[in-house]
Amino acid sequence: MTPTLKRFPLSTGITLAGDYYEPQLAADAAPSAPAPLVLFLHGGGQTRHAWGGAAARLAEAGFPTLTVDHRGHGDSSWAEDGDYLFPRFADDLDALLPLLGEKPIIVGASLGGLSAMAVEARHPAAVSSGIVLVDVTPRLEREGVMRIIEFMQERKDGFASLDEVSAFVASFLPHRPKPQRSSGLEKNLRRGEDGRYRWHWDPQVLNAWTPGRYSDSEAQSLIEDRLEAAKRLDVPVLLVRGRMSDVVSEDSVREFLGCCPHAEYVDLEGAAHMVAGDKNDAFGEVVLD
Repeated sequence: MTPTLKRFPLSTGITLAGDYYEPQLAADAAPSAPAPLVLFLHGGGQTRHAWGGAAARLAEAGFPTLTVDHRGHGDSSWAEDGDYLFPRFADDLDALLPLLGEKPIIVGASLGGLSAMAVEARHPAAVSSGIVLVDVTPRLEREGVMRIIEFMQERKDGFASLDEVSAFVASFLPHRPKPQRSSGLEKNLRRGEDGRYRWHWDPQVLNAWTPGRYSDSEAQSLIEDRLEAAKRLDVPVLLVRGRMSDVVSEDSVREFLGCCPHAEYVDLEGAAHMVAGDKNDAFGEVVLD
């Protein structure tokens, strides 16, 4: 089943510096027999292609799927005002959901999961029919988050070849077998006029995520808001943690389950923070269950 590229407008348009533009989210849609729609939201610094085989597995099982690029990522619009603070991603999801015509099951990794929780908690009535949180809880481990941000900040000058990209990714994910071919990485990259490959997201994203962007009190307030959002989740919830994750700890899991006691929990062996990429087949079966 070949997905088709769709674009969803986020508003009627925005005027900045005298120019009018209509921001859009890009998504791959794989329609199938009538069944609940599964909406996939990737993590920061990724693209919709990160879901790969997991989305394909659900589509093959009869679930229509929609894998979406966040603002500033992949083929979605870049924020002309450079606004990539966390609430903006939730705003985008809030704008997208009414356009779908049904309440989807949302599968959200990291940034995508935080957005799903935030939007669900905003509304008195459910806007989804279930949420799968992929290695994300309201409280994240600072050391693990910093490791990801540092990875994103490196190699701003890009890469000369796909093999060079593959070697760099392998150094960040030493637990994952190196792919035999580097060509699969190309979907997550853009090639500049200088011929070099760079990650397919807006470099301004890092301005909002750099260390020190939030004071300690602001960071604690964000965590408390997320914990309150977890308490308001009434829809079915599944939390899938990568057992090797340095972003979500067992203590954070227990804290989340205390706020959302009806949630189911799976600790996936052999996976780290990038759960879907680390254990794609096993992750797909967990979500399908």
